[in-house]
Formats: sequence, C-alpha cells, structure tokens
Amino acid sequence: MLTMRLRARLILPMLIVVAPYAAAQAPYPARNVQIIVPYTPGGSIDIMTRSIAQQLAIAWGKNVIVDNRPGASGMIGTEIATKAEPDGYLLLGHTSSYPATAAVREKLPFDPAQAIIPVAMIARAPMVLVIHPSIPAKSVKELVALVKKNPGKFNYSSSGAGGNNHFSGALFATAAGIELTHIPYKGISLAMTALASGEVEIVIASAAAVNPQLKAGRVRALGVTSEKPSALLPGLPAIAQAGVPGYSYELWWGLFAPAGMPAERLNFINAAVNKSLAGPEMKKFLDNESAEAWVATPAQIADLLPREIARYRKAAKEAGIPSQ
Repeated sequence: MLTMRLRARLILPMLIVVAPYAAAQAPYPARNVQIIVPYTPGGSIDIMTRSIAQQLAIAWGKNVIVDNRPGASGMIGTEIATKAEPDGYLLLGHTSSYPATAAVREKLPFDPAQAIIPVAMIARAPMVLVIHPSIPAKSVKELVALVKKNPGKFNYSSSGAGGNNHFSGALFATAAGIELTHIPYKGISLAMTALASGEVEIVIASAAAVNPQLKAGRVRALGVTSEKPSALLPGLPAIAQAGVPGYSYELWWGLFAPAGMPAERLNFINAAVNKSLAGPEMKKFLDNESAEAWVATPAQIADLLPREIARYRKAAKEAGIPSQ
C-alpha cells in the first residue's frame, strides 16, 4: 500500500501539468470583459453599447465594463483595440461612423478594414434631420429654400470630421444643391448641445442622440434619412420624399474585436448578443431609441468593413469630402 507521502509525490507533478491546461480551458468569460467605446459618453454608440453590456453582464455573471476612449473621430480608441489580445476580453463598440471616417483617412497606424473584425451587430436605424427652433422652416422643402436664399449662412454640426453626421450632412447638401458649412465637435452630444444653444442651425444624427433635446423642445425634427417614412420614427417624412429626391442614409451599431479571435469564441459572443437582442429588455430599449435589432451571424457580417469602407470612399468623392 502506498504511503501518504509517496502518493503526494506521485500526484503533485500531475497537478502541475493539469493546472495550466484547466486554466486554459476555463469557460469564457472567466473574468470581467472590457468594451472600448471610442467616442465621448452620451452618443448613440455609447448608449447602445452600455445597454448590450448590461445584458451580457447578466447573462455571463461577470462585469462588462464600458470604457470611453474618444479622440481622432474614433480612431484613438480603435487603435487601442487593435493592439489587444483577440481573446474576447477586450471588445470594441462601433458605429457606421467608423468606416465613414476610415474612408477619408489616408494614414492610419492600422489597416481599418482588417485590423478589427465584426463580432455581432446590435441595431440599425435611419437618422433624423433636426434644426434650431429659431429657423423659420417647418419642412425639408422650406429649409432647402431658405438656405438657397442665404448661401454661406447656415452651419451643421457633427461628432467629428469624416463621421456619420459629417457624411450625412455633406451628402444632404449635395443632393439638395445647397451650401452648408461643417462645424465638427468632439462627440455628438456636444454637437447636439451646440444646436440646442443656437451655435449651429442643423444636425443630422441618430434618434438616440437627438431625442433628449427633441423631447425638451430645444430642437425641431423635419425628416428621416430612410428612403421611405420609417415606422421607427412615426410622423416624420422621408427627406427623399419631402424635397431632396434620392437622398438616404442608414446607421448601424455593433461589437468588434481585434482580428484573430478564434471562431469558437467569436461564435459564443455572437450568440450571446443575438440572444440578448431577442429578449424583452433590449426590444423595449431599442423601441425607445427608434432603432431595430440587427441579428446577424459572423458569416453574414464577415465582409462588413471592407464593403462599407469602399462604399464611403465613393460617397466621399461624390460629396467632395477631402481626405485627411
């Protein structure tokens, strides 16, 4: 019969070998998860990311921490994410502003189409054209006519050069045949504050971004950027049908990760997000934000960034948005 001391000598080496293997096979997530939002708090991507992070935290039993790292129209926080380990413990909340900005950046320290990959989508929605209440225009057609009579006197704000608000505003001006001056801010919440205070006259932004000022009566909504009126934003006409034919623009929000994440981990996070989107909490949240859930598999969104960046490069050329 083996003595206790001899048994210990035989078992100890086995534990040394097995322990690292067991740690490597620990179910994900074994610790807290961080999601970088590369924009200031209060914008649509910040709101969307925090909502899905809350649902993931409940599902996983771990903290899912949202970390705002704004700067360079989202590129600073994105670069941080590209340097992280692709293990799922650092994710990136992004919006369609990212491929828009990447499309006009000539020099970036990473490949914008390949350095990060989509993990799961959260939602998509049209944008809203809002103006300061002092502007004597009650419709899109009246706004266009007013701007044409006063060339060079109207400004529109954005969350930064090359983002969704910049692109949507520039394309609106091009489609309407009017002259608008672009005023970039460090985040859409600041751009909306500028509109509410009268520093600028026009903003095209997500419903999530405009709703606080809209509900407070500090701005007036004239239309939506979808091709047709949207059930998400009842009562507002499509800009394309209200005076600017051919104009349309759509937002999306999603979670991304450093390239190289194993397929098993990618599929796990994707499934968790999609399950959360099907739940009553996220449905209620998205209804309040005038957005619809975008449930997609990794295969369905694998080519999202190369495709979107190419589309925005074409749009930048059409709207005359210069490269930076």
